[in-house]
Amino acid sequence: MKRGHVTGFTLLEMTLVLLLIGLLATLVVPRVLGRTAEARRVRAAAELQMLSQALEGYRLDAGTYPTTAQGLDALVRQPALPPRPARWRPDGYLPSVPHDPWNHPYQYASSDGRHFTLRSLGADGAPGGDGEAADVDVDAP
Repeated sequence: MKRGHVTGFTLLEMTLVLLLIGLLATLVVPRVLGRTAEARRVRAAAELQMLSQALEGYRLDAGTYPTTAQGLDALVRQPALPPRPARWRPDGYLPSVPHDPWNHPYQYASSDGRHFTLRSLGADGAPGGDGEAADVDVDAP
């Protein structure tokens, strides 16, 4: 009797493939994870620039930046708190106020209506920090 040809992988071939996959994972994963932190900081900086532009549009219409109490919500809904802007776009300046890449609200402050500070508190959600926990800031000119 003649036996048919059996195809498949040997245990040695399977072990070799798993070893290669493990080796590649140890080389690639740390690089990819490092890029994730960098990508979040870049995204935060881009969103801060977008918020700055929306704040500038608000200032051009209202004459001042929103107060700290009015906050970034003034870019989405007409402020109910004084000083109410004389002119305000009916559809707002943004469809919604985003959260930073770490899912924390962006921090906004304006003490005099002529300048503002806008910041993401980083991964830890607390002021200061290093690395991924470092703040990302934008100040009005």
